[in-house]
Amino acid sequence: MDWRQFVMDLDTLNPDSVEEIFARHGAQSITFADAGDEPVLEPGPGETPLWSDTRVIGLFEPDADLDALRDSLKSAFNLDALPVHAVSDLEDRAWEREWLRDFGPMKFGHRLWILPGTSQADDAEAIGVRLDPGLAFGTGTHATTALCLEWLDGVDLEGKTMLDFGCGSGVLAIAALKLGCARAVATDIDRQAIAATRENARNNDVLERLDTVEEATDIDRQFDVVIANILAAPLIELAETIARHVGNGCSLVLSGILSEQVEQVLEAYKPYIEFDAPVEREQGGQTWVRLNGRRTGD
Repeated sequence: MDWRQFVMDLDTLNPDSVEEIFARHGAQSITFADAGDEPVLEPGPGETPLWSDTRVIGLFEPDADLDALRDSLKSAFNLDALPVHAVSDLEDRAWEREWLRDFGPMKFGHRLWILPGTSQADDAEAIGVRLDPGLAFGTGTHATTALCLEWLDGVDLEGKTMLDFGCGSGVLAIAALKLGCARAVATDIDRQAIAATRENARNNDVLERLDTVEEATDIDRQFDVVIANILAAPLIELAETIARHVGNGCSLVLSGILSEQVEQVLEAYKPYIEFDAPVEREQGGQTWVRLNGRRTGD
């Protein structure tokens, strides 16, 4: 089967929102690439920079409605016209793996590495997560995921249980298991995300310690650690549901939050969680925030 490729300059558009819209319209692969000639030198631990001139590339099936994609992008960003973009036809290839050409090993914290493809970490103490997200999303390249990975690397997970709420590629659950978690549950409303999570867990030899659940309402237990890396609106809407899965005195980590949304999220979780100071990360012209804290009451 041949494919259609939609290429657009990102300009000032929020990459996380663009990625979400592409995915909603059926993108089988989403890649961010340099639109200019700007090298990104080796970042510091946990840093995940994009180029100042970035291009987004989406791969779609032949019958995808790209006019609807254009309309959604214009509506979401209140634009009369999109940034420079083009559509082209491509011969069939393993496009869901094309992103592997653009990323190398990435370090988060002191010892946690994300290793695309067959890449290796030049670190004798490395704990590596081998990741091929396929049709799901969450590689560590976005600040929201990076903030969660750094938190996981910095806490003692030995023997604990963990819930990855909105798992995407499963990278957070898998990282937790590699860092010592006894068992993890990963849930997502997207079946492709569940499939990708199971495949990635199998590739990291942790599948026997991971349970996947499509309906979060089917989860009826509490965990030592709960991480929800989604968006502010569902975090607020699902605050009671998410918080009730956190054991008393146990940890909750929330990500996918813009700085201007922090107060609303804090208010939604105020009855349940005592949060530490927010942790911020700049990326793509936006300030992203991680909130982490502990459950304090019933």
